[in-house]
This record gives sequence, structure tokens and C-alpha cells, in this order.
Amino acid sequence: MTEMVTEVSRYASGLDLHRLASMSEQQYGRRAVEVGDTGKTVADNLARLRKARGLSTRQLSSALEARGRALSPSGITRMEKAERHVTADELVALAIIFGVSPSALLLPFTEKPDTPVDVTGAGRVPALAAWEWADGRTPLMYEPGRHPEDQWMEYELYGRPVWLRPLRAGGEQYSGEQLQAYREEGKVRGSFKWDEEGRPVWVYPRGTADD
Repeated sequence: MTEMVTEVSRYASGLDLHRLASMSEQQYGRRAVEVGDTGKTVADNLARLRKARGLSTRQLSSALEARGRALSPSGITRMEKAERHVTADELVALAIIFGVSPSALLLPFTEKPDTPVDVTGAGRVPALAAWEWADGRTPLMYEPGRHPEDQWMEYELYGRPVWLRPLRAGGEQYSGEQLQAYREEGKVRGSFKWDEEGRPVWVYPRGTADD
């Protein structure tokens, strides 16, 4: 009798452990569907680009299926509402269908370069800094206490193919002609630089209203 009670207790303990494991998996699953700042941006840009291209959700679903990514119209609607994650494969396929770079889905589409935007892992940064980073032109963040040149070299070494590195000058952002044209149109004043904590911040020229 005692042996039977012991076996029943072990069985019950096993069920409890299984139940706890299942609960943990469910809780993890709930956390997994939470969409962060960049996920919300992708959702907004998906809706923006789909409408700009004049596509219905059904038409976009067909276009995705033709490129090997089966997704229902209702799935696209859920993506646009940030109720469903966009996978890396889906994001690339969407960028190809829309005829844009993946960064056009990943980053907020702002009118001005000094507009603060939220980037997952980095927090709030100037739009120009985020786009320069996403387009492979400059690091987004620098680690305090380490020489910036070393970090720039690592950025180039690990993040840019060797045949592409010489094509981009370090820190290049706008040509003189572009800056002049943008300033005349009132689109940009100043630029971004990194503060002591290695975060990109917008800096306006001295004497301007925003200085």
C-alpha cells in the first residue's frame, strides 16, 4: 500500500511539473506576440506601402504567394494592426513586392531628418541617424570608453562586405549640394552627432530657433 501511494505521488508530481512547463510555454507564447517599437513601425509601413501601391490585402496575399510566402489577406490585416509578427522572410518579400529597401519597412517614414524615432534596442534617436545606420553608412550607437575609430572599423569589418567598404566615406551624410538644397527648402537644419554616452543626438546650428 505504501509503495502504491509513493508511485501515485510521483505521478502527481510529474503532472504538476508538466502543467507548470505548459504554463511557462503559454506565458512565453503570449510574450512572444508582443510587438515592440520597430514591430509597430513595420506594421505602419506595411499599411502605408500597400495603399501607396494601390494593392488590396487579397492582391498583396497573391503577390506574396507568387514569391513563395503564403499569407492570407486576414494575416496581412493582422500584421497592419501589429497583432501578428512579420518574419524576416516576409519582410524581405514585402520589400521586393513594394520595390523598396527593407529599411523602408523597418524605420519611420518622417518628413524631417531631426524627427525623433523609436528603434528597438536603441530607444529614441534622430531619424537621420537611424536611416544612416539602416542604410549601412554609420553605426547607430557607440560604446563609451572605447575609441570611436575602433568601433567604426569593427562596424565596417563585420557589417560591410570588403568590396563595398571603399565606396562609402566614414561619416558621410549629405553632399554639400544636398544640404544647401534641403536648407533652402527648410527641411533640415543641423545634423546629428554622438554624445558622451554614445547615443546619437540632433545638433542645431548656433543662432537658430531650435538651438
